[in-house]
Amino acid sequence: MTTAHHRPGLSHLAHRGWTRRGLWAWSMWPLSIVFGLLSGLRRWLYQNDWLKSEQVDALVVIVGNVLVGGVGKTPIVIALAQHLRQQGWIVGVVSRGYGRTGDDCREVQADSAPAALGDEPVLIHRRAGVPVFVSPRRADAARALLATYPSTNIILCDDGLQHYGLRRDVEICVFDDRGIGNGWLLPAGPLREPWPRAVDLVLHTGTQPAFEGFRASRTLADHALRVDGSHVALAALKHPDALPLRAVAAVARPEQFFAMLRSVGLHVAKAVGLPDHDSFHSWDPLADRGFTVLCTEKDAIKLWRRNPEALAVPLQLNVEPGFFHALDELLQQRLQAKLSSRHGHTTSRTAGLPGHQGPA
Repeated sequence: MTTAHHRPGLSHLAHRGWTRRGLWAWSMWPLSIVFGLLSGLRRWLYQNDWLKSEQVDALVVIVGNVLVGGVGKTPIVIALAQHLRQQGWIVGVVSRGYGRTGDDCREVQADSAPAALGDEPVLIHRRAGVPVFVSPRRADAARALLATYPSTNIILCDDGLQHYGLRRDVEICVFDDRGIGNGWLLPAGPLREPWPRAVDLVLHTGTQPAFEGFRASRTLADHALRVDGSHVALAALKHPDALPLRAVAAVARPEQFFAMLRSVGLHVAKAVGLPDHDSFHSWDPLADRGFTVLCTEKDAIKLWRRNPEALAVPLQLNVEPGFFHALDELLQQRLQAKLSSRHGHTTSRTAGLPGHQGPA
Protein backbone atom coordinates (compact mmCIF):
# COMPACT_ATOMS: atom_id res chain seq x y z
CA MET A 1 0.00 0.00 0.00
CA THR A 2 1.24 3.45 -0.88
CA THR A 3 1.68 5.84 1.99
CA ALA A 4 2.18 9.56 1.62
CA HIS A 5 3.58 12.08 4.04
CA HIS A 6 2.89 15.72 3.31
CA ARG A 7 4.08 18.67 5.27
CA PRO A 8 1.36 21.34 5.45
CA GLY A 9 2.29 24.30 3.30
CA LEU A 10 0.93 27.11 1.21
CA SER A 11 -0.27 24.82 -1.57
CA HIS A 12 -2.14 22.70 1.00
CA LEU A 13 -3.83 25.85 2.36
CA ALA A 14 -4.74 26.97 -1.15
CA HIS A 15 -6.26 23.60 -1.97
CA ARG A 16 -8.30 23.32 1.22
CA GLY A 17 -9.07 26.81 2.50
CA TRP A 18 -9.37 28.78 -0.74
CA THR A 19 -11.67 26.49 -2.73
CA ARG A 20 -14.84 27.92 -1.19
CA ARG A 21 -16.09 30.92 0.74
CA GLY A 22 -16.33 29.22 4.09
CA LEU A 23 -15.85 30.47 7.63
CA TRP A 24 -12.07 30.75 7.32
CA ALA A 25 -12.28 32.72 4.06
CA TRP A 26 -14.90 35.10 5.48
CA SER A 27 -12.75 35.72 8.56
CA MET A 28 -9.88 36.78 6.26
CA TRP A 29 -12.08 38.85 3.94
CA PRO A 30 -11.44 42.26 5.61
CA LEU A 31 -7.70 41.74 5.16
CA SER A 32 -8.23 40.88 1.50
CA ILE A 33 -9.89 44.29 1.03
CA VAL A 34 -6.77 45.96 2.41
CA PHE A 35 -4.57 43.80 0.20
CA GLY A 36 -6.67 44.74 -2.84
CA LEU A 37 -6.44 48.46 -2.10
CA LEU A 38 -2.67 48.33 -1.65
CA SER A 39 -2.05 46.24 -4.77
CA GLY A 40 -4.44 48.43 -6.76
CA LEU A 41 -2.60 51.56 -5.62
CA ARG A 42 0.69 50.04 -6.69
CA ARG A 43 -0.66 49.25 -10.15
CA TRP A 44 -2.01 52.80 -10.44
CA LEU A 45 1.36 54.28 -9.51
CA TYR A 46 3.05 52.32 -12.30
CA GLN A 47 0.32 53.06 -14.83
CA ASN A 48 0.62 56.79 -14.15
CA ASP A 49 4.44 56.85 -14.07
CA TRP A 50 4.78 57.65 -10.38
CA LEU A 51 6.75 54.42 -10.28
CA LYS A 52 8.90 53.71 -13.31
CA SER A 53 8.83 50.60 -15.47
CA GLU A 54 12.08 49.93 -17.27
CA GLN A 55 11.97 49.19 -20.98
CA VAL A 56 14.77 47.08 -22.42
CA ASP A 57 15.92 46.72 -26.01
CA ALA A 58 14.24 43.38 -26.62
CA LEU A 59 10.72 42.03 -26.65
CA VAL A 60 9.65 40.87 -23.18
CA VAL A 61 7.20 37.99 -22.66
CA ILE A 62 5.87 37.48 -19.13
CA VAL A 63 4.82 33.94 -18.15
CA GLY A 64 2.96 34.38 -14.88
CA ASN A 65 -0.16 33.62 -12.89
CA VAL A 66 -2.68 35.35 -10.66
CA LEU A 67 -3.13 32.28 -8.46
CA VAL A 68 -0.81 31.64 -5.53
CA GLY A 69 1.15 28.42 -5.82
CA GLY A 70 2.66 26.51 -8.70
CA VAL A 71 0.59 26.15 -11.87
CA GLY A 72 3.25 24.64 -14.14
CA LYS A 73 5.00 27.76 -15.45
CA THR A 74 8.53 26.32 -15.63
CA PRO A 75 7.75 23.61 -18.25
CA ILE A 76 5.94 26.31 -20.24
CA VAL A 77 8.95 28.63 -20.16
CA ILE A 78 11.13 25.75 -21.39
CA ALA A 79 8.65 24.90 -24.17
CA LEU A 80 8.42 28.57 -25.20
CA ALA A 81 12.19 28.94 -25.32
CA GLN A 82 12.49 25.86 -27.52
CA HIS A 83 9.69 27.03 -29.84
CA LEU A 84 11.02 30.58 -30.18
CA ARG A 85 14.53 29.34 -30.98
CA GLN A 86 13.03 27.21 -33.75
CA GLN A 87 11.32 30.34 -35.09
CA GLY A 88 14.65 32.17 -35.31
CA TRP A 89 14.50 34.28 -32.15
CA ILE A 90 17.57 34.70 -29.94
CA VAL A 91 16.15 33.88 -26.52
CA GLY A 92 17.11 34.71 -22.95
CA VAL A 93 15.29 34.06 -19.66
CA VAL A 94 15.13 36.13 -16.49
CA SER A 95 13.85 34.97 -13.11
CA ARG A 96 13.69 36.03 -9.50
CA GLY A 97 15.21 32.69 -8.54
CA TYR A 98 12.69 31.85 -5.84
CA GLY A 99 14.21 30.15 -2.78
CA ARG A 100 17.82 31.07 -3.56
CA THR A 101 20.17 32.12 -0.77
CA GLY A 102 21.68 35.16 -2.50
CA ASP A 103 20.17 38.45 -3.65
CA ASP A 104 22.69 39.50 -6.29
CA CYS A 105 22.24 39.52 -10.07
CA ARG A 106 23.93 36.51 -11.59
CA GLU A 107 24.00 34.27 -14.64
CA VAL A 108 23.06 30.61 -14.27
CA GLN A 109 25.79 28.19 -15.33
CA ALA A 110 25.51 24.49 -16.12
CA ASP A 111 27.11 23.60 -12.79
CA SER A 112 25.38 26.30 -10.71
CA ALA A 113 24.21 25.26 -7.26
CA PRO A 114 20.40 25.39 -7.03
CA ALA A 115 20.64 26.87 -3.51
CA ALA A 116 22.50 29.89 -4.86
CA LEU A 117 20.45 30.52 -7.99
CA GLY A 118 17.15 28.65 -7.57
CA ASP A 119 16.13 25.20 -8.76
CA GLU A 120 13.84 26.40 -11.56
CA PRO A 121 16.37 28.74 -13.25
CA VAL A 122 18.97 25.94 -13.20
CA LEU A 123 16.47 23.49 -14.73
CA ILE A 124 15.44 26.02 -17.41
CA HIS A 125 19.07 26.63 -18.39
CA ARG A 126 19.82 22.91 -18.65
CA ARG A 127 16.66 21.99 -20.54
CA ALA A 128 16.26 25.01 -22.83
CA GLY A 129 19.94 25.72 -23.46
CA VAL A 130 19.51 29.50 -23.32
CA PRO A 131 21.09 32.18 -21.10
CA VAL A 132 19.29 32.58 -17.77
CA PHE A 133 19.88 35.46 -15.31
CA VAL A 134 18.42 35.77 -11.82
CA SER A 135 17.90 38.84 -9.67
CA PRO A 136 15.34 40.08 -7.13
CA ARG A 137 14.62 42.82 -9.70
CA ARG A 138 13.83 41.28 -13.04
CA ALA A 139 14.73 44.52 -14.83
CA ASP A 140 18.27 44.21 -13.44
CA ALA A 141 18.43 40.62 -14.71
CA ALA A 142 17.21 41.70 -18.16
CA ARG A 143 19.82 44.47 -18.39
CA ALA A 144 22.60 42.12 -17.33
CA LEU A 145 21.48 39.49 -19.83
CA LEU A 146 21.47 41.98 -22.70
CA ALA A 147 24.85 43.38 -21.68
CA THR A 148 26.34 39.87 -21.73
CA TYR A 149 24.44 38.60 -24.80
CA PRO A 150 23.74 41.73 -26.89
CA SER A 151 22.23 39.78 -29.80
CA THR A 152 19.31 38.59 -27.62
CA ASN A 153 16.07 39.89 -29.09
CA ILE A 154 13.43 38.28 -26.89
CA ILE A 155 13.36 37.74 -23.12
CA LEU A 156 11.09 35.29 -21.33
CA CYS A 157 10.29 36.30 -17.77
CA ASP A 158 9.62 33.31 -15.52
CA ASP A 159 6.83 34.64 -13.29
CA GLY A 160 6.51 38.38 -12.69
CA LEU A 161 2.97 39.16 -13.84
CA GLN A 162 2.54 41.45 -10.81
CA HIS A 163 6.08 42.91 -10.95
CA TYR A 164 5.69 46.01 -13.09
CA GLY A 165 9.29 47.24 -12.83
CA LEU A 166 10.02 45.52 -16.16
CA ARG A 167 7.91 46.72 -19.08
CA ARG A 168 6.41 43.84 -21.03
CA ASP A 169 5.19 43.31 -24.58
CA VAL A 170 3.19 40.08 -24.11
CA GLU A 171 1.55 38.68 -20.97
CA ILE A 172 0.73 34.98 -20.67
CA CYS A 173 -1.34 33.93 -17.66
CA VAL A 174 -1.25 30.27 -16.63
CA PHE A 175 -3.96 28.38 -14.72
CA ASP A 176 -4.38 24.83 -13.45
CA ASP A 177 -7.51 22.95 -12.38
CA ARG A 178 -8.01 25.25 -9.39
CA GLY A 179 -9.16 28.01 -11.71
CA ILE A 180 -9.49 31.09 -9.51
CA GLY A 181 -10.50 29.17 -6.37
CA ASN A 182 -13.15 31.06 -4.42
CA GLY A 183 -12.45 34.20 -6.44
CA TRP A 184 -11.18 36.30 -3.54
CA LEU A 185 -7.87 38.07 -3.05
CA LEU A 186 -5.24 37.09 -0.51
CA PRO A 187 -5.51 36.09 2.28
CA ALA A 188 -9.22 35.22 1.99
CA GLY A 189 -8.62 33.60 -1.37
CA PRO A 190 -5.79 32.50 -3.64
CA LEU A 191 -5.69 35.51 -5.98
CA ARG A 192 -2.75 37.90 -6.15
CA GLU A 193 -4.92 40.36 -8.10
CA PRO A 194 -8.54 40.47 -9.30
CA TRP A 195 -9.56 38.23 -12.17
CA PRO A 196 -10.53 38.71 -14.94
CA ARG A 197 -7.84 41.16 -15.93
CA ALA A 198 -6.45 42.00 -19.36
CA VAL A 199 -3.75 39.59 -20.57
CA ASP A 200 -2.70 38.59 -24.06
CA LEU A 201 -2.95 34.80 -23.75
CA VAL A 202 -4.43 32.35 -21.23
CA LEU A 203 -3.04 28.83 -20.96
CA HIS A 204 -4.60 26.04 -18.86
CA THR A 205 -2.34 23.22 -17.68
CA GLY A 206 -5.11 21.27 -15.95
CA THR A 207 -7.61 18.79 -17.34
CA GLN A 208 -10.74 20.80 -16.53
CA PRO A 209 -10.32 24.49 -17.52
CA ALA A 210 -12.64 26.78 -15.62
CA PHE A 211 -12.95 29.29 -18.49
CA GLU A 212 -11.76 29.96 -22.02
CA GLY A 213 -8.14 29.75 -23.03
CA PHE A 214 -5.62 27.51 -24.72
CA ARG A 215 -4.79 24.12 -23.23
CA ALA A 216 -1.63 22.24 -22.40
CA SER A 217 -1.45 18.70 -21.05
CA ARG A 218 1.32 17.34 -18.84
CA THR A 219 2.35 13.69 -19.08
CA LEU A 220 5.29 11.65 -17.85
CA ALA A 221 7.99 10.56 -20.25
CA ASP A 222 8.37 6.81 -20.79
CA HIS A 223 11.77 6.88 -19.11
CA ALA A 224 13.64 8.23 -16.11
CA LEU A 225 17.02 9.96 -16.08
CA ARG A 226 20.12 8.96 -14.17
CA VAL A 227 22.53 11.59 -12.89
CA ASP A 228 24.78 10.98 -15.91
CA GLY A 229 21.90 11.66 -18.32
CA SER A 230 21.35 8.05 -19.37
CA HIS A 231 17.82 6.64 -19.56
CA VAL A 232 15.98 3.96 -17.60
CA ALA A 233 12.70 2.76 -19.11
CA LEU A 234 9.80 3.11 -16.69
CA ALA A 235 8.65 -0.32 -17.83
CA ALA A 236 11.82 -1.79 -16.29
CA LEU A 237 10.76 -0.46 -12.89
CA LYS A 238 7.66 -2.68 -13.01
CA HIS A 239 9.66 -5.92 -13.20
CA PRO A 240 8.94 -8.33 -10.30
CA ASP A 241 12.64 -8.36 -9.39
CA ALA A 242 12.92 -4.55 -9.34
CA LEU A 243 13.42 -2.72 -6.06
CA PRO A 244 10.32 -1.14 -4.46
CA LEU A 245 9.75 2.48 -5.43
CA ARG A 246 10.07 5.50 -3.15
CA ALA A 247 8.79 8.73 -4.71
CA VAL A 248 9.58 12.22 -3.48
CA ALA A 249 8.39 15.61 -4.73
CA ALA A 250 9.15 19.10 -3.45
CA VAL A 251 6.75 20.89 -5.77
CA ALA A 252 3.60 22.94 -5.21
CA ARG A 253 1.30 19.92 -5.53
CA PRO A 254 3.34 16.74 -4.95
CA GLU A 255 0.29 14.49 -4.99
CA GLN A 256 -0.08 15.20 -8.71
CA PHE A 257 3.35 13.73 -9.40
CA PHE A 258 2.55 10.64 -7.33
CA ALA A 259 -0.77 10.19 -9.14
CA MET A 260 0.98 10.43 -12.52
CA LEU A 261 3.43 7.71 -11.49
CA ARG A 262 0.56 5.44 -10.49
CA SER A 263 -1.33 6.25 -13.71
CA VAL A 264 1.45 4.66 -15.78
CA GLY A 265 1.32 1.49 -13.71
CA LEU A 266 4.13 2.11 -11.23
CA HIS A 267 3.53 0.81 -7.72
CA VAL A 268 4.85 3.45 -5.32
CA ALA A 269 5.58 1.80 -1.99
CA LYS A 270 6.24 5.12 -0.26
CA ALA A 271 5.54 8.71 -1.29
CA VAL A 272 7.09 11.73 0.43
CA GLY A 273 5.74 15.20 -0.26
CA LEU A 274 7.96 18.12 0.76
CA PRO A 275 7.36 21.89 0.64
CA ASP A 276 7.82 23.53 -2.74
CA HIS A 277 11.50 24.38 -3.44
CA ASP A 278 12.71 22.34 -0.44
CA SER A 279 16.51 22.31 -0.31
CA PHE A 280 16.83 18.56 0.52
CA HIS A 281 19.55 19.50 3.02
CA SER A 282 17.86 17.30 5.64
CA TRP A 283 17.28 14.38 3.27
CA ASP A 284 18.73 11.18 4.69
CA PRO A 285 20.09 9.01 1.86
CA LEU A 286 20.33 6.06 4.26
CA ALA A 287 16.52 5.92 4.27
CA ASP A 288 16.64 5.30 0.51
CA ARG A 289 18.46 1.99 0.90
CA GLY A 290 16.47 -0.88 -0.55
CA PHE A 291 14.40 1.50 -2.74
CA THR A 292 14.58 2.96 -6.19
CA VAL A 293 13.95 6.67 -5.60
CA LEU A 294 11.91 8.61 -8.16
CA CYS A 295 11.63 12.40 -8.24
CA THR A 296 10.86 15.29 -10.58
CA GLU A 297 13.57 16.87 -12.72
CA LYS A 298 13.42 20.04 -10.63
CA ASP A 299 13.99 18.05 -7.45
CA ALA A 300 16.74 15.93 -8.99
CA ILE A 301 18.97 18.99 -9.38
CA LYS A 302 19.15 19.11 -5.57
CA LEU A 303 18.50 15.47 -4.62
CA TRP A 304 21.32 14.11 -6.78
CA ARG A 305 23.76 15.92 -4.50
CA ARG A 306 22.43 13.80 -1.62
CA ASN A 307 21.56 10.62 -3.48
CA PRO A 308 23.16 10.27 -6.94
CA GLU A 309 21.29 6.97 -7.45
CA ALA A 310 17.89 8.71 -7.59
CA LEU A 311 16.02 8.75 -10.90
CA ALA A 312 14.33 11.84 -12.34
CA VAL A 313 11.13 11.33 -14.31
CA PRO A 314 10.76 14.09 -16.94
CA LEU A 315 7.47 15.86 -17.56
CA GLN A 316 6.38 16.27 -21.16
CA LEU A 317 4.28 19.33 -21.95
CA ASN A 318 1.95 19.11 -24.93
CA VAL A 319 0.68 22.56 -25.91
CA GLU A 320 -2.07 22.90 -28.49
CA PRO A 321 -0.66 24.33 -31.75
CA GLY A 322 -3.11 27.24 -31.74
CA PHE A 323 -1.33 28.73 -28.73
CA PHE A 324 2.00 28.95 -30.52
CA HIS A 325 0.32 30.34 -33.64
CA ALA A 326 -1.38 33.06 -31.60
CA LEU A 327 1.89 33.86 -29.81
CA ASP A 328 3.83 34.13 -33.08
CA GLU A 329 1.25 36.56 -34.47
CA LEU A 330 1.33 38.65 -31.30
CA LEU A 331 5.11 38.88 -31.36
CA GLN A 332 5.13 40.05 -34.96
CA GLN A 333 2.54 42.72 -34.07
CA ARG A 334 4.56 43.90 -31.08
CA LEU A 335 7.73 43.88 -33.14
CA GLN A 336 6.22 46.04 -35.86
CA ALA A 337 4.86 48.45 -33.24
CA LYS A 338 8.32 48.81 -31.70
CA LEU A 339 9.96 49.37 -35.05
CA SER A 340 7.35 51.98 -36.00
CA SER A 341 7.87 53.83 -32.73
CA ARG A 342 11.57 54.11 -33.55
CA HIS A 343 10.78 55.75 -36.91
CA GLY A 344 12.66 53.09 -38.82
CA HIS A 345 15.82 53.23 -36.71
CA THR A 346 16.86 49.76 -35.57
CA THR A 347 19.49 48.45 -33.25
CA SER A 348 21.56 45.31 -33.74
CA ARG A 349 18.91 43.39 -31.83
CA THR A 350 15.84 44.52 -33.78
CA ALA A 351 17.63 44.14 -37.11
CA GLY A 352 18.03 40.43 -36.38
CA LEU A 353 14.46 39.75 -35.31
CA PRO A 354 12.48 37.09 -37.20
CA GLY A 355 10.49 38.59 -40.05
CA HIS A 356 12.56 41.78 -40.11
CA GLN A 357 15.06 42.29 -42.92
CA GLY A 358 16.64 45.43 -41.53
CA PRO A 359 16.84 48.86 -43.14
CA ALA A 360 16.99 49.04 -46.92
